[in-house]
Amino acid sequence: MGNPTVTPLQEQWHDGGFIVSEANGHISRETITLTGGAKVLAGTVLGQQTTGTTAAAAALGTNSGNGTFGAISVASPAQAGDYVVQFVDATHFVVEDPQGVEVGHGTTGVAFAAGGLGFTITAGGNAFVAGDSFKVTVAPGSKKYAPLSLTAGDGTGVPVAVLYGTKDVTNADKPALVMFRHAELNGSELIWPAGATANQIAAFIAQLAKDKVLLVR
Repeated sequence: MGNPTVTPLQEQWHDGGFIVSEANGHISRETITLTGGAKVLAGTVLGQQTTGTTAAAAALGTNSGNGTFGAISVASPAQAGDYVVQFVDATHFVVEDPQGVEVGHGTTGVAFAAGGLGFTITAGGNAFVAGDSFKVTVAPGSKKYAPLSLTAGDGTGVPVAVLYGTKDVTNADKPALVMFRHAELNGSELIWPAGATANQIAAFIAQLAKDKVLLVR
């Protein structure tokens, strides 16, 4: 007789199999809403949709200039909330984020791109003067969690949690359990975005340790 055909047994991702240690009780874990339109495996590093993809501009008070805003693009690392665009003279302005931190300088008629925002202010018949200003409101995100992204501008480019157990959200968002804080994790069993470089993964690991005390060993 010949040798019988043997079907290889492939090891699967186990729920929580990446955990080295965690805090007592339920401190390390949180229940979240998972989205993404796919089956997400245990150990997948997640980001949160904190920022929407749209923004709107409005004058802050009464401006002397009557220039107009073009379409506004939103990308990482934009934040949800109100940005302030304030003119320093007829053609130059400064942009501050919702925390009041300066993110860049711009000029009328020239595309501005900084802090995750992109827009062009076109001068009107009446020139702007120092002190003229606009509010640019970036819409908030859904607060749902999704696999960490290298390109999305919705906040999921920042690692914040690790999925405890495999969850299929192909057809609908679902509640899911995540490792959220104060835990040691086996780095060889974590799933990072496809195409992430060693330097990017190292930066993600450092961010998890700093922000969540999730230590990747």
